[in-house]
Amino acid sequence: MMKPLLVAAVLAASCSSFSPSRPRRIPRAPTAPTTATPGPFSNFPNGRSARCDPSRTAPLGLYQPFTQVISDVDDTLKSSGGVNVAGVALGGIDVQYKRGDFYPGVFQFMLELSLHSVDRYSEVLLVDEEDAVEGGGAAEKKPKLAPAKVAVLTARAEEFKAALELKEDSKLAVAFRTAGERAGYEGWGLGPVLYGSVAEWVVQDRKGMRKFSNFERLLEQDPTGTVMQYIYVGDTGELDQEAGETMLREYPEVVKAVFLHVVSDRPDPVVPPPKIINGRPVVFFRTYVGAAARAAQLGLMDEGGMMRVVAAAEEALGDLNRDSEKWADLNRDITLAYRTLSAESA
Repeated sequence: MMKPLLVAAVLAASCSSFSPSRPRRIPRAPTAPTTATPGPFSNFPNGRSARCDPSRTAPLGLYQPFTQVISDVDDTLKSSGGVNVAGVALGGIDVQYKRGDFYPGVFQFMLELSLHSVDRYSEVLLVDEEDAVEGGGAAEKKPKLAPAKVAVLTARAEEFKAALELKEDSKLAVAFRTAGERAGYEGWGLGPVLYGSVAEWVVQDRKGMRKFSNFERLLEQDPTGTVMQYIYVGDTGELDQEAGETMLREYPEVVKAVFLHVVSDRPDPVVPPPKIINGRPVVFFRTYVGAAARAAQLGLMDEGGMMRVVAAAEEALGDLNRDSEKWADLNRDITLAYRTLSAESA
């Protein structure tokens, strides 16, 4: 039997810095047809994906993969402002938020996704300790498990890395660390960053496949595909959907879900319904509260985590006019979160 602490030790090794150089050698899955769901996850048992529900994949005390969130940057973590030069977008198309603004609740959302599998392991370790004490043994001091850092796949050109590099002292990295520290996880935040190239800036249609090829490089940190599983978070503005859906078609055994932030250069964009690719969900959302509600429905986040995302998003908007479009979008998804909470409690 693989002990939880042994898995934690393997995880610690896999989360160290690495230099990707060759693609993963796990076999790819056969392509399955894409289907749209008539309602959010209505074809999943109990509203959850059987493949995404951690309790269904393996006995928890025996083995359970940890979750690493993979994220885009522009229009996913922060707004591009819809800025373009000569018709070429400089990062994205979103005009709802000012260029450089972080989306309300985004860092808490990614922390809660990362923590979910860690929290489940912590429960097992606590039970092991209680069993030892009840059996007359001494309580063994257990190390605190840390969530995997967020990996970044960005279309930013590596040739311009001197100007565009995501450094440890950047506002983005600090915001990630702050979210982790507030939850008691010092050092959590940005992990490996894989960049694009000038070629994708010239030929925009290449961006999606460049992000997918970078994802394959990222997978080298766990060549066996048994310690880490992944959730990809992107947006609908820069071919992240192409990248995410390709991940699900090629690697559904390690990619648990894809979340896509719906952005637009016009007000009130339509949020598409979720769909399933190779048994895995593709979720579209307007705010990170809505994303958290869907994650809770899928068993990728607990209800407490969902409500912490709600609190973080409300705090981020602060004193902004309650009649604004931003609050309208957020309130709509807060209602969804409370409906989710009620359904889980029923």
